Amino acid sequence: MHLFKRGRAAISSSLGRLLFPAVCAGCQSAVTRAGSVCPECWAKLRFIERPYCEVLGLPFSYDLGKGFLSAEAIAEPPPFARLRAAVLYQDLASHLVTALKYGDRTDLVPLMAGWMRRAGSELLTEADVVVPVPLHAGRLWRRRFNQSAELGRHVAKHSGVAFAPLALKRVKATRSQVGLGQKQRQENVRGAFRVADPRRFEIEGRRVLLIDDVYTTGATAASATRALKRAGARDVDILVFARVGPGLSSALASGTA
Repeated sequence: MHLFKRGRAAISSSLGRLLFPAVCAGCQSAVTRAGSVCPECWAKLRFIERPYCEVLGLPFSYDLGKGFLSAEAIAEPPPFARLRAAVLYQDLASHLVTALKYGDRTDLVPLMAGWMRRAGSELLTEADVVVPVPLHAGRLWRRRFNQSAELGRHVAKHSGVAFAPLALKRVKATRSQVGLGQKQRQENVRGAFRVADPRRFEIEGRRVLLIDDVYTTGATAASATRALKRAGARDVDILVFARVGPGLSSALASGTA
């Protein structure tokens, strides 16, 4: 019976590969394993590796020494403790984010979340609970799913960390951040988040790992962090799939990108 089940599973797997062959997550060309990218697309990804700013996760071109901070982190310290991102938001990375968020490509979640787990391994070791950045109810209804919650669910499940998808609520129907300057972004998300009293037990005294898809100027992450701290979070770290580099961040802040 055991051999029969194994044989049936093997046949089903082979049939699945025949009917639904593995394709690259970026260009849809054939690959040997599902949930992967081809060599050409792999070359278009810039993974963020050390050395980088220990607070903002901005990559440095050369090693400046342990614990060295970027000029951005020194000039304007964020309310959260640490930020980590898997890749820079450019080329294929931006395509994957857009495909997930607006193209209903939830099949990309395991791949993207896997890279996030690798980038945030030190944060996950210390985290007590994973919380995704929420969508407002109206936007969630239109989009049908929250990409940050899907990424967060996968990260938490495969890291053994508690997942609290309802702990943080977006109480303000903010406009899209695309095209807004830094001050406009900050004003747009001011007071946008809250932890409801019945959910405070999931946050109080805990180190929270906040999950989002992209980090740009940091306005959303800062606003959400303040809400979590008002609810009693011991500290907050941020883990995202992609973050913008210094050049693009400046352009977004000035409203030119």
